[in-house]
Amino acid sequence: MTDMPTWTALTTLEGKTNADALGEAMEALTPEPTGVGVFELEDDSGLWEVGGYFTEEPDRAGLALLSAMHGARDFVVSELPEVDWVAHVKRELQPVEAGRFFVYGAHDADRLPQGKVGLKIEASMAFGTGHHGTTLGCLLALDRIANQGVVARNVADIGAGTAVLAMAAAKIWPNPVIASDIDEVACDVARANVHANGVEDRVHVVEAAGFDHPDLKSASPFDLVFANILKGPLISLAQDMSESVAPGGRAILSGILNPQADEVIAAYDAAGFSVDRRDEHGDWTTLTLLRSA
Repeated sequence: MTDMPTWTALTTLEGKTNADALGEAMEALTPEPTGVGVFELEDDSGLWEVGGYFTEEPDRAGLALLSAMHGARDFVVSELPEVDWVAHVKRELQPVEAGRFFVYGAHDADRLPQGKVGLKIEASMAFGTGHHGTTLGCLLALDRIANQGVVARNVADIGAGTAVLAMAAAKIWPNPVIASDIDEVACDVARANVHANGVEDRVHVVEAAGFDHPDLKSASPFDLVFANILKGPLISLAQDMSESVAPGGRAILSGILNPQADEVIAAYDAAGFSVDRRDEHGDWTTLTLLRSA
């Protein structure tokens, strides 16, 4: 097993291209990072965060050189406290109810209420489980359309993370679901959770960016697509979403800060979708969209 990282090095800079280039350059550092992440900040600033995770103190001079070369702010290097993360998550992760769905850690299996659809997430894989307003919003949207009598014959979950949304669909409809994520580790997490929930016969996990995978292309058009990602990727996916959702089908989108919702709606309106429902959960908006017939 890989040692847990004990140091982080974080910076911000403008532009995805610059951020990707800096992230790639960090991979060549010595000592090498155990992982590098590149994320767009969710505050409409246009800034991207680049972070490296290390099992020993990183080369501060090398980091300073990289930040100067790529026009980034100085790296903030921090040593992480020793934390038993699994125990921490078990303590902090409380079950979440979203309509008929009950999302819980494996340590809370005895708390599943009778009549609820249980979605079990392992404690060490408990991020993206329904506690965040985006996942909660998607689960509530799924519960609502199912209550309206919708039965999706095939479903895709784009940017699936823990695969909680894919599993939710598989547990209420006996039809195939494809869960995809761009990240290999996320796909491993998704497969573990799918197996733990006994839906491996209906949920197929693939590593893909957006809809760019042969299995997704061959299974489309979909009756329902989840995409719980971020505003930028959602807007970029609008045309592919239009081509991948069947006429009359639905897309449930989240990862959208409330002030960003109109921009996402405009992009999907241009791609042939109309708003069926718009819900806010805390700072986050979930959109249920209908594909024009």
